[in-house]
Amino acid sequence: MAKYYCILFDADNTLLDFDAAESKALAETLVQYHIEPSNETVHKYREINEALWRQLEKGQIRREKLVNERFTRFLKEIGVSGNGAEMNRYYLNQLSSHPDLMAGNVLDVLHELAEVATMAIVTNGFDRVQSRRVKESGIAAYMEDVFVSERLDSEKPNRKIFDTALRTLGVENREHVLVVGDSLTSDIQGGINAGLDTCWLNRDHAENPGQVNPTYEIDQLEQLYQIVMEPDELARVGQKNRRHQV
Repeated sequence: MAKYYCILFDADNTLLDFDAAESKALAETLVQYHIEPSNETVHKYREINEALWRQLEKGQIRREKLVNERFTRFLKEIGVSGNGAEMNRYYLNQLSSHPDLMAGNVLDVLHELAEVATMAIVTNGFDRVQSRRVKESGIAAYMEDVFVSERLDSEKPNRKIFDTALRTLGVENREHVLVVGDSLTSDIQGGINAGLDTCWLNRDHAENPGQVNPTYEIDQLEQLYQIVMEPDELARVGQKNRRHQV
């Protein structure tokens, strides 16, 4: 009997290419506000943004502080006057318009996994941005639901967002749930906090410092077949009506 009947996927840099989307949206925003999108300015923004997100995930700041301060701090750092809150709104609108998928056959893999398991997205981020990107990328067609931290007022690795997702999906037995994501500190730690098995998608073969230990580690999505599917299901990849028998 198959172990996993429910897969909770991270979105950014797991299924959706956030790095590509961010690069496009940030360049568009800087040009809109007459700032050269040089390597230096892009690096400075990312440095500020990533530091604020780390604080948010640790519960050290509120989401509103991140939204209000990241571009304000950025403008101050580069010595340019402007309205940081207005820039942030423009940036989020641009970001929502870039539903880039990760390289490879993401939709094909989701199509196969959807034949044998219930799937959903559990993602940090802003609701209107993430929901639009998930929908327009095509991955929403394979998901039962999309759970975004802003809407649920809870960021990974807090277990609350996972608890809400499972309750909404009607999943009671956590032994049959697998969390899949690229971030050890957000996705994998969050899954562990919620008492769930986890799978670290480590495409770049990064070294694990050892503080967070996933149940599984893979470097491409297709390897989930071996974890989620029974032997007879593996033999029938590409065929329909293969959902696990409970």
